[in-house]
Amino acid sequence: MAVDFKAKQAEFAAYIRDPQHNPAPSEVKAERMAMYRELIFTNVENFLSSNFPVLRSLHTDRQWHALTQDFLLKHRCESPYFSEIPEEFLAYLQNQRQSPDDYPFLLELAHYEWVEMALSIAPDTVPGNTETDVSGKLLTLSPLAWPLAYRYPVQTIGPGNVPLSPPEQPTFILVYRDLEDDVNFLVLTPLTFRLLQILQDQDSRETQVCLEQLAGEFGQLDSKTVLSNGFEVLQQLAGKNVVLINQVAQN
Repeated sequence: MAVDFKAKQAEFAAYIRDPQHNPAPSEVKAERMAMYRELIFTNVENFLSSNFPVLRSLHTDRQWHALTQDFLLKHRCESPYFSEIPEEFLAYLQNQRQSPDDYPFLLELAHYEWVEMALSIAPDTVPGNTETDVSGKLLTLSPLAWPLAYRYPVQTIGPGNVPLSPPEQPTFILVYRDLEDDVNFLVLTPLTFRLLQILQDQDSRETQVCLEQLAGEFGQLDSKTVLSNGFEVLQQLAGKNVVLINQVAQN
């Protein structure tokens, strides 16, 4: 009789995921299956711990083991690569994780920690600006610059700071990779975050058009101040190659 390899693989995987409720394949020694299971679990757990160190520090060993086990049990990874396990873990937290005992900021903190690794291995490259004068230029946001918004102040969360409810104002953070391939973090004001969103929404925008749109959206503020401060911010971010200068705008 031909061996149904797919069925055997499914049986093997079911035991690895949940040995408490699935029998080990009869053709494999129990000791060997236990070794396989321990090896896979330990590798995944260690990889998650190294990529989510703050999240790990907020859990006891028992809690972290249980979270890792729940991830293995409920989530079906789309990628075979270890480097993509953190992204798969995020998908699990967003789509499969259901526990009233979890911190309310669990997903946001995990995303914040994932971003650093994701940006460090992003395949995009940027040439870098040869100048930083943004006046009258066409601008784009670097693909290696990610403006992010969180309900919780994820950059300050740790064992000594565990918020149980979000503050009134969200937290805006820019994560970007510089020309030396170092990943950097900047806390943004709401205006700067929106300015970067405006650039992100278009392939290329003229400096003054961006600033005028920003001033219009924040009509409760003095427009001259918004225009002046926004221009200064663009200059500074061009110096960091967060904002890329494409060419002189055509009038």
